[in-house]
Amino acid sequence: MKAVVIGESSGATMETIMRVYPRHKAVADKYIAKGQVIGIGPFSDKGNMAIFKTREAAEEFVKEDPFILEGLVKSFVIRDWNDTMIPE
Repeated sequence: MKAVVIGESSGATMETIMRVYPRHKAVADKYIAKGQVIGIGPFSDKGNMAIFKTREAAEEFVKEDPFILEGLVKSFVIRDWNDTMIPE
């Protein structure tokens, strides 16, 4: 079972987002390098989504992501996802 983190934008300016982005990218790159991230990125409304191979990885990620810790993501939810197209 995979896990999806869906975040809602706080409405932060693009300037604020880009100031925090390098630290966010460093955390994301760590999980990508470990092979835990299937996909990650923003929605057109500045919300965001990340798909992880495990719920544990998703839970660890949200505890250290600067976008979440510094309030650029107003709220988030982690949902278990059964990807029926791609085998585990």
